[in-house]
Amino acid sequence: MESEEPGWRLQLAGTKGRGDEVPPGMPLTQRIKNGLARLVVPNPTGVPHAQVSLILYDDRGLPTGRLVDVALGAIQHARHEDLSEIANRMPERERWPNHWPGEHYKLLTGIVRLIRPRIVIEIGTFQGLSALTLARHLPEGGAVHTFDIVHHSRIPGCVLRDGDLREGRIKPIVADLTRSSVFEQYRGLFEAAELIFVDAAKDGVMEQVLLDRFESVQFQARPLVVFDDIRVWNMLKIWRNVRRPKLDLTSFGHWSGTGIIDWVEVDGGSHGRRASSGEEAPTR
Repeated sequence: MESEEPGWRLQLAGTKGRGDEVPPGMPLTQRIKNGLARLVVPNPTGVPHAQVSLILYDDRGLPTGRLVDVALGAIQHARHEDLSEIANRMPERERWPNHWPGEHYKLLTGIVRLIRPRIVIEIGTFQGLSALTLARHLPEGGAVHTFDIVHHSRIPGCVLRDGDLREGRIKPIVADLTRSSVFEQYRGLFEAAELIFVDAAKDGVMEQVLLDRFESVQFQARPLVVFDDIRVWNMLKIWRNVRRPKLDLTSFGHWSGTGIIDWVEVDGGSHGRRASSGEEAPTR
């Protein structure tokens, strides 16, 4: 499904890979939209891994001082992180975990090293690269609870090994959190979460459903919520509509977008006033 434009391959929104394969269950209307996007907006660069996006002004959810501090600290940690052990598990020539900037793995390790969360939730296990990354610098007794709708053993190229799961630092869970009855089963886990990483379908629906679910959670701590692919077309509106304090870290994360939310209460709830950008808060 490539256009005639040299070097142009558009990764469809909703895929987790790097090609242009159509993900199972993608609605016909979405397939048509992606096909038209390739024709209407030709790739002027010839870069193979490219997606249609949009430059836009976003004045919703100005970052707190805590977000700025976390970003600066995580970037400093990322500069010195070596993820070769994880990267070398990949069968492909490209070793994405060690690509930085451009990929989010080193930034994720930097966040974990900085805030030292004991309960981390990942939504979107896929090949297990992010789960391994998030678990790398967990404090004693910490764990990554990683959700997917497909068991990791059924994912081609999965890098998780039995030994990774034996100590309980990585806990795979097969569950569809968009279903309210399923989410209720794990509400207690979410209430205790300190860091949540969302790398889900990017279908224009799932991430919004998850955000709505989070709004109903009485978090015990003040979690950081990291979203992948915030500059993918289907994610643009969802990310802009987040009114809690947030920060776009794409230049130091994933080339397709990395955003972080400070899940702090603001006047009027998540759709209330913007929190002060000068607010200071400890990062633990």
